[in-house]
Amino acid sequence: MLAALSGFCRSTAVARLAATATVSGLVAAGVLSGAGTAAADVAPQTEGGATATIDGLKTFGEAVVHDAGGDQRVSAGLFEMSVDGGGTLQTYCVDLHNPVQRDAHYQETSWSGTSLGANRDAGKIRWILRNSYPQVNDLAALARRAGTHGLTEQDAAAGTQVAIWRYSDHAKVDAVDPQAEKLADYLERSARDSAEPPASLSLDPSAVSGRPGALVGPVTVHTNANAVTVIPPAGVAAGGARITDKAGKPLTAAKNGSRIYFHIPQDAADGSAQLTVQASTTVPVGRALTSDSRSQTQILAGSSESAVSATATAGWAARGAIPAISARKDCAKGTVDILAVNKGDQPFTFRLMDTEHTVPAGATRTIGVPLQEDQGYDFTITGPDGFSRRFTGVLDCKIQGAIVSKTTTQTMGEPTPIATPTPDDTNLAATGGSALTPLIAGVAIGLVVIGGAVLVVLRKREQPNE
Repeated sequence: MLAALSGFCRSTAVARLAATATVSGLVAAGVLSGAGTAAADVAPQTEGGATATIDGLKTFGEAVVHDAGGDQRVSAGLFEMSVDGGGTLQTYCVDLHNPVQRDAHYQETSWSGTSLGANRDAGKIRWILRNSYPQVNDLAALARRAGTHGLTEQDAAAGTQVAIWRYSDHAKVDAVDPQAEKLADYLERSARDSAEPPASLSLDPSAVSGRPGALVGPVTVHTNANAVTVIPPAGVAAGGARITDKAGKPLTAAKNGSRIYFHIPQDAADGSAQLTVQASTTVPVGRALTSDSRSQTQILAGSSESAVSATATAGWAARGAIPAISARKDCAKGTVDILAVNKGDQPFTFRLMDTEHTVPAGATRTIGVPLQEDQGYDFTITGPDGFSRRFTGVLDCKIQGAIVSKTTTQTMGEPTPIATPTPDDTNLAATGGSALTPLIAGVAIGLVVIGGAVLVVLRKREQPNE
């Protein structure tokens, strides 16, 4: 097994890692400027939900990938992840040609931030997840449906992964075990479109702005949890901000659909604050998980009761421009989209990558920053009166090309038996979940840029005023 990897579907694609290891001169040139950003606020860039560390491939068999480089034998099966704050996730990979990095940290995300966003077969993958192992753990019944017999957990995991790869990567791949192959064929043949699942926990929008002496918001809670805990901003930097409902009543708990406001004192100096919401819930089957370490994208197959969280920020000012800035990856367009909202009575002018942009009073503008696949970014938005927001990450949207190196079967130890999950398609049997502790999700900073000169062109489109 390669020393750099743990629990991989296949060995490292040499060309890809070579590009990853090359530090581009773009940073020094200021094209993707990271200079002078040490004091910048690192704005929340995640959508919320679960964050977890991958533990490795636990229940698996073997498959053969057929491509231009020849037939390659790979491990195929079910991964496990340990959730920050408590809980366990089971996942399959949807990025066959990309390796899993050892101890990679993952964040729950929407399909639009992954290769699934531009994949018309993504809904069929979710159908497979909901109608195969481990959601269906009656292996005898699953075998009958597939027209086979004697499925083991390893066969079921391998067959399910193979079927997923046929839709996620559109790969020519077969399971080595005949029973697993029959299952893969059945799942591929039977798959139907299914809707993308909602986030386990998110706040929308993730950034708001307004004036002191008023309620700033709302921020709406979206969750499948019964209730969430609201962690208010703390410290002098919060400017006395309180978290309330629309009537101004302090909030310490909320539920799906709740609208949360920042109550800013009339005499508060211009400033900003951040709130966090936390819950314990199961993560919906079919949610994507991505890592800024370029570890392969995963899709959720099962979840124990797990800790989830989300954050939102508020900014306020007595007069002038009052901006709220957020960012989100859009894999369909190959961009990182900067959403700039100005709730003030004067235009907000800011600089992004040496280009100046202006958002009129009361308006919203989205600026798409095009990036190459696997390109790291680290840029800071600066504006008047010391305004600064920093966004970092990696655009990892596409499946890769042919396998370029010989694969050795993954051998992390004997496959781990998995206990029976409940019928609910979001549940995973307790496999190590424990009492949950509060979680505040951080923003990982991975700063590597693909080598070579890249011309970045900003595209602007003005959206209707709010």
